[in-house]
Amino acid sequence: MTRKPIPRPVKKVSMDTKDKLTLYVTLMVSTTLCISVLAMVVSFMLGLWAKEVDNAEIFKMISPAFSTLIGGMIGFLSGIKLMQNDEKSKCKD
Repeated sequence: MTRKPIPRPVKKVSMDTKDKLTLYVTLMVSTTLCISVLAMVVSFMLGLWAKEVDNAEIFKMISPAFSTLIGGMIGFLSGIKLMQNDEKSKCKD
């Protein structure tokens, strides 16, 4: 009969203030991005079925804002994640 290994307590990783702040900012930006994208998709859908609105005009107005919003938020999120461990990786002389 084989013995099962004794379970060891898992060390909890404590987050310092900067890590917590980074997490909260990332969650807020992600939530804002999701809400904005959903609002734009709903406006696209409403614009498609509205008879008094020209579809070409709706897409002409909303497309640049959509691209700018998506690009800006993704750039912001990637910048936060890339710079998150920047101080920890620097060499100290």
